[in-house]
Amino acid sequence: MANKSVVARTIHKWLALIVGVQALLWFISGAYMTIVPLEIIHGDHLEHAHSDPLKFSSAGRANAIKAMAQHFPDAKSVEFSTLDGHAVVRAVGGSQSGVIDLESGKVLTPIGRDMATRIASAAYTGSGKAVSTDWITKAPQEVATRPVPLWAVRFDDMGRTTFYVSPSTGKVVARRHTLWRIFDFVWMLHIMDYESRTDVHNPLLRIAIVMSLLMALSGIWLLLYSFHKRATK
Repeated sequence: MANKSVVARTIHKWLALIVGVQALLWFISGAYMTIVPLEIIHGDHLEHAHSDPLKFSSAGRANAIKAMAQHFPDAKSVEFSTLDGHAVVRAVGGSQSGVIDLESGKVLTPIGRDMATRIASAAYTGSGKAVSTDWITKAPQEVATRPVPLWAVRFDDMGRTTFYVSPSTGKVVARRHTLWRIFDFVWMLHIMDYESRTDVHNPLLRIAIVMSLLMALSGIWLLLYSFHKRATK
């Protein structure tokens, strides 16, 4: 029994040493993800939730329908909205997406740098100002799941906010700021996926979980052994 206790104590000690650092990272990352509201992480407070009422004539609608059939014949659905002060219809799905001015029938996409800046600035509710607008053809880690190209509109606020605008739809497809970037980092530590930061079934995490279980079981065994040893004295 004594030899078994030595083996269990050795296993427990080394597992605690190896897994202990990760356990601390699980605690810290879990605490951050619990304390900071998800709405703030998503940046809901940084973008207007409302849209302006649509104003367009029947002639404008006819122009838009004609242009839609010409430029986006395989669109799966359409959305009526406003874009940079224009009443527009947005083609969704199909081989490509695009936006058409409801009055003129003109295709407004792909949008340029100036329009992307105006769209992001109009949607932004923070205290900063747009300081740069960059054309992104290779998605950075913080928007790795978004299709490129994108316009990255950066603001000079404390959170280093960036709005990513789709050139094909004119929509703000992602909002990134310091608290989101911290969340993304601690999420990486939490799930132990140091590449894509999305795989919660990766081998490294599974190994850490098994080691943690073994550490717990060896600790329980040592606790029961100590009680048994005291009882037999």
